[in-house]
Amino acid sequence: MTTFTTTLRELYEEDTGRAHRFRYALLVFDVATIAFVVVTSFLPLMPWIVACDVAVGLCVLLDFAARLLVSRTPLGEFRHLSTWTDLVAVASFLAPLLVEGVGFLRILRTLRMLRTYHLLERLRPDSDLFRRNEDAILAATNLVVFVFTTTGIVYATQHGSNPAMQSPVDALYFTVTSLTTTGYGDITLPGPGGRLLSVFVMICGVTLFFRLAQVVFRPFKVRFPCDACGLQRHEPDAVHCKACGNILNIPDEGAY
Repeated sequence: MTTFTTTLRELYEEDTGRAHRFRYALLVFDVATIAFVVVTSFLPLMPWIVACDVAVGLCVLLDFAARLLVSRTPLGEFRHLSTWTDLVAVASFLAPLLVEGVGFLRILRTLRMLRTYHLLERLRPDSDLFRRNEDAILAATNLVVFVFTTTGIVYATQHGSNPAMQSPVDALYFTVTSLTTTGYGDITLPGPGGRLLSVFVMICGVTLFFRLAQVVFRPFKVRFPCDACGLQRHEPDAVHCKACGNILNIPDEGAY
């Protein structure tokens, strides 16, 4: 058991070639899981989807159990939002094994997207492309996670009581038209609760959209903490920190 735990700890935490390959395999699995979640959220519940649900749910459960096993503070893991979203995701994937008619739980699988932030952290030390475009990638991730999570909330709260909300596509349509403030008016959320949810979608959605536009169109800067004042961002060819004048030593591969 000790050898097994040691091997798992190496795969999840160490800086070896095998560990890097394992973590990137997990990254591919998680991205595929997110794609599966998004696509099947718009399909009727069919036997092959249920079978895939169970298979994916078991894989997520094994990954979750392994992370708890190698953690030096297992109880501390429950302070992270990603831990609870993984538990919700596992429950929603495996629910068809226990009860019928739990299609509404499928929408909870979009919470698995919140684990994307943990996955993106793995790319920071390994990918120069990610480091150069980290802000834009994170801003786009924030927007995508918000759109699909909010779509799930809208569908779960309105389906069955709002005649205009017939499918997740309707919920996605409402979310996008609201966050862009287009507001065609053919789908609305009735009642005080629906209006408050609409306000939430518009305020948060517009904020995230403008954040993405801001990081995409602003001039590129490198991320390098100044030893003296801690300023994180500098011009790519900066020699001195513009805040305190300290000499910087920004790694540079040189001109091609």
